[in-house]
Amino acid sequence: MPAYLPFNSDVIAPAMALPVGACDCHFHVFESFSNYPLATERSYTPTPAPLTAYQEMARALGLSRAVLVHPSVYGSDHRSFEDTLRHNRDWMRGVAVVYADTPIADISRWDDLGARGTRCNALFEGGAAVQDLPRIIAKVRDFGWHLQVLMDINKDPDMVVKMASLGVPLVIDHYGHVNAEDAMQSKGFGNLLALVREGRAWVKLSGAYRISPQREHFDDVRPLTEALLKANSGQLVWGSDWPHPSISAPMPNDGHLINALLDCCSPAQLQQVLVDNPTRLYWNS
Repeated sequence: MPAYLPFNSDVIAPAMALPVGACDCHFHVFESFSNYPLATERSYTPTPAPLTAYQEMARALGLSRAVLVHPSVYGSDHRSFEDTLRHNRDWMRGVAVVYADTPIADISRWDDLGARGTRCNALFEGGAAVQDLPRIIAKVRDFGWHLQVLMDINKDPDMVVKMASLGVPLVIDHYGHVNAEDAMQSKGFGNLLALVREGRAWVKLSGAYRISPQREHFDDVRPLTEALLKANSGQLVWGSDWPHPSISAPMPNDGHLINALLDCCSPAQLQQVLVDNPTRLYWNS
């Protein structure tokens, strides 16, 4: 199984300074594979991407807080997740991956370390299964956690509506992972917009390069961002998705990713997306 592209360490500066307290709501780390082995059943093999390199990128952009997302390639092994949160809890929160058989003791420990949600990855091997969601939600509901989902919302356009009715806050990754060119005319994205407008779902403005062939301006993603901002800017957060695993070349520059957000947001919207909304979703829950 080939390793994927290394991240771009030559980060360009944002077009403007980010607001104080700006938060990256979606990143991963891949430390030493001998210390933190990858799962046998996985869809990709990442290149090493240590926390120290992430912090250099975050400083270059002006980010001061972040949310660590447990990736599918570790399966149920949360040792990397736990160790990273344990040593960085002053500026970091996390999203774990709870399975139907995950012990409550594990969830409680993750909660103490700063985990605030569980992720269901419907695209890659190693994630929690969609059919197990009722059992998983029953485990995390009392902790006040949310459900974060990586899915193609167009494969089953009504699924996102069903997930919004499961009794915990719903966060959708990467714009719903729908092709940017087709999104505005699609039922799945239309359903997502309606949920955002009603305050029944959150969306991560992340992974633009996963839904677009572009690597800089993301002109084809801009209509999606603007539609979501118009629907309800109070239900949106931004994420770098660093170190951008499992994508085709070329590797994006994180400066271009944040600039694509800056191009779409007013100062008030930027404050919401980068500061106020992350505080509500990850620090006040």
